[in-house]
Amino acid sequence: MPELDDERAYLEKCRTAIRRMIDGAQNNVIIGEQVAGDRYSAERLGRHLKSLAKELSEAPDGPPFFGRLDFGPDAGDHSGHRYYIGRRHLSGDTGEQPVVIDWRAPVSRAFYKAGGRDPQGISVRRRFGWARNSVHLTGFEDEHLAKGQETGTASRLLTAEIERPRVGPMRDIVATIQPEQDELVRAVLEESICVQGAPGTGKTAVGLHRAAYLLYAHRRRLSRGGVLILGPNRAFLGYISAVLPALGEVDVEQTTMEHLLGRVEIRAADDDTTATIKHDVRMAAVLRRALYARIRRPAEPVSVPDGSYRWRVTEDQLRRIVDDTRREALPYGVGRERVLSRAVGLLQRQAEARGRMPGAIWTRKMGRAVVPFLDTVWPAVRPEEVVAGLLGDRAALAAAAKDTLTADEQDAIAWAKPPRSYKSARWSAADAVLIDEVAGLLERPQGYGHVIVDEAQDLSAMQCRAIARRSEHGSITVLGDLAQGTTPWAAREWHDSLTHFGKPGAEVIALTTGFRVPAAVVTIANRLLHALDVDVPATRSFRTDGRLQIREVPDLAAATVTAVREALSHEGSIGVIAADADLAPLTARLRAELGLDIAAPGDGDGRVTAVPAAMAKGLEYDHVVVAEPAAITESETRGMNRLYVVLTRAVSRLDILHTRPLPPGLVTDPMP
Repeated sequence: MPELDDERAYLEKCRTAIRRMIDGAQNNVIIGEQVAGDRYSAERLGRHLKSLAKELSEAPDGPPFFGRLDFGPDAGDHSGHRYYIGRRHLSGDTGEQPVVIDWRAPVSRAFYKAGGRDPQGISVRRRFGWARNSVHLTGFEDEHLAKGQETGTASRLLTAEIERPRVGPMRDIVATIQPEQDELVRAVLEESICVQGAPGTGKTAVGLHRAAYLLYAHRRRLSRGGVLILGPNRAFLGYISAVLPALGEVDVEQTTMEHLLGRVEIRAADDDTTATIKHDVRMAAVLRRALYARIRRPAEPVSVPDGSYRWRVTEDQLRRIVDDTRREALPYGVGRERVLSRAVGLLQRQAEARGRMPGAIWTRKMGRAVVPFLDTVWPAVRPEEVVAGLLGDRAALAAAAKDTLTADEQDAIAWAKPPRSYKSARWSAADAVLIDEVAGLLERPQGYGHVIVDEAQDLSAMQCRAIARRSEHGSITVLGDLAQGTTPWAAREWHDSLTHFGKPGAEVIALTTGFRVPAAVVTIANRLLHALDVDVPATRSFRTDGRLQIREVPDLAAATVTAVREALSHEGSIGVIAADADLAPLTARLRAELGLDIAAPGDGDGRVTAVPAAMAKGLEYDHVVVAEPAAITESETRGMNRLYVVLTRAVSRLDILHTRPLPPGLVTDPMP
C-alpha cells in the first residue's frame, strides 16, 4: 500500500529527529555550561540542559505521532498545511516546520474538536493504528471532514485503542480524547472546575492531561508555585505515575493527603465516630479558639535598661498593641512578630526623642529584652502542642468547644489518658488533619499554582480546608464520583466541598459516558445507584463488549482459582478483589495452586494482583474477580458504595463469585 509506505517513511524521519534532538541536548550540556556569564547562571543553565537531555533520552517508548491533520484551502494561516500530532514536539531540520506538533499546541485542538458539521478548516483527519508494542505502524483511517464524513464512535482505530488490554500502569489518552474531555483539559488556568465522573469516564485521565496542558500553556507562571496532584493512596499514585512522563512532564508533585499533612508519625487509629467529629468543619472554630486562648492581656509595663537610660512601655500601650494586632486577623506567628516589632518601635521612638540614633544592633538587643513579655502575652507554640493541649485537657476542650460540640462529642475526641507531652503523643490520621489546621493558623503553608485532587468525594471538610490553604491564590481541579464515596464523611453533593476548597463558584461538569468500563459492567453498576444516598446520573458505555458472570459456588477459594486460571487464557491484567480480611487466604491459595507471583496493588506489573476492597479505588484491570460481595458490603459503614467501586474496576470481564446471598441490586439471572 503506497500511502502506508509513505507514512512508514515519515515514521523513520521522526525517529531521526528524536535522535538528533537527544544528541543536540547532550551537546548543549557540554557547551552551555561554559558560556554562562557567572557561576550561578552556569549552574542553573547546566541543570536545565541536563534535565532536558535526560528527559528526552528516557522518554517512554511509544509512537511519535497518533494523528494527522490536512488543512484545506480556506483554513487561513494553516491553508494547505499538513501537521502530524503526537505526545510531544519534534523539531525538523533547520528552517523546516516541526515534524510532529505537540498535542497541546493550539493547532492540535482541531484534532479533537473538528467534525463533519464543523470541520474547522480540516479537509482530512487521519488516525493511525499501531501494533500493541507501539513500534510498528499497521494502518490508518481517514475522515474527510470537508465532505461531512466523520466516523465518530464507529472509528475502528479509536475503538481498538480504547478497548486495548492493559497490563501495568495507566496510559495516557491523547489519541482518544473526546470533545467534552478536551474542553475540560484546556480550561483556562484561572478557572477552577469540578468533574463528577462515573467509573471509566476518564476523569482521572482528564485531570492528568489538564496538568500537562497547563504546564505547557502557562509554564512560566506555574514554575513559581508548581502543580500538585493529590491521590487517595500510594497504590493509585503508582498506577498513574507513567502518564505525565509519557507526555513530557516530570516536574509535577504527586502525593497523598497523608503525606501532604505528614508533620507527625501516625501510630494510632480512631474509631469512625471519633474520626468523623475530628473531620467535621466545626473543629476549625474549636482549634482557632484553643490557639488564640493562649494570648493574654498585658498585666504590667515593660521596662528595658539601656546604659544610663531605662525605656518604659506602659501597660495601656501594650494592651493597645495586642488588641490592634488581634483585630488584624493575621496568622498567629505573624501576629507575634508584629507585637514584638511594635513594642520595640515604641522603645525606639523614646530613644530617638532623647537624641539617640538606634541601629540594627540596638534593635536586636531591645527585641531580646522584650521577648519575656512576648512569651507571656503571645507565646510561641507548635501546632502539635496546641492539639495535644486541646485533646488532653478536658477543661480546655470544654472552653474551646463551648456551643460548638456537644458534651458527648467532646467526650468522643478527648484523650482518655493524655500523654506527658505532645512529643510522646500517639497521633491518628485525623489528628494530623487537626495539626495541619493549626499550622495554617500559625503561618501560611506553601502555595501551588494549580492543585488537582482525585477521588475528592472521600475528603472531609477539614481535609478540603487543608487543600484550600495551599491553593488560596491558585486554581483547582476537583475530580470525583459521589457514588464512590466510602469514608464516613464522604460528600453527598459537591457545593459544600467546593466551599471548603475555597472555590464555591467552581462549575460542576458531569461526565457520563464510560470509555473504559464495558456495557455489561455499566449495566450492573447502574443497578446499584438506587441503593446509594447520592444523586448522580446513570452511566452509558461507549462500548458494547464486555462479559459478566455471576456464580454461586460451594467453595469460594477453589472457584477463585478456577476463575483466575480461565482469565489467564485471555490477554490483559487480572485483579482479584475481596474484603480486606478475606484476601490473605485467597492469595495464599492462588499462589499455591497457580504457582504465580501474586502482586499487591502498586507492587510491580505482574499479570495477577490481589486487591483489598479498601484499596481498589482508582485502579483498573482487564479481568476482575470479585469474591463474596456480601462480605464487602458488611465490612464498613458505606459498604454498598465500596461494592460499587469494586465492581467498576473491570474494563473487559467481570466474575462475581459468592457463597452467601447477594446484596440487593446484584440479584439477577446469571449470564453465560
